[in-house]
Amino acid sequence: QVQLVESGGGLVQAGGSLRLSCAASGSIFRINDMGWYRQAPGKQRDLVASISSSGTTNYADSVKGRFTISRDNAKNTVYLQMNNLKPEDTAVYYCDAFVVARGTYLFSQYWGQGTQVTVSS
Repeated sequence: QVQLVESGGGLVQAGGSLRLSCAASGSIFRINDMGWYRQAPGKQRDLVASISSSGTTNYADSVKGRFTISRDNAKNTVYLQMNNLKPEDTAVYYCDAFVVARGTYLFSQYWGQGTQVTVSS
């Protein structure tokens, strides 16, 4: 059993900053890629940023230069630092992780519960 717990969402004005955290726990042998997705009302869930187990990062074009993804492997935690927020960043943000369970070589994708980010103009 693996759980991902998110925190850090909230309401900010345009130009402000937020830092999201997502901690994984449970029967974990290894966590491979981790990432952040977002979903606005009536729209599909899209990738915002991802980070590999070795630290290689990818970003959606809309957030490049403003958002930074990072991870702390000792804490099984992924972060998303969001700067210069814009109203179009408003969405529910979900973290995900590909986890190899203890005693196996198989990985499964797990999702956090989502955290609301609202940016006012």
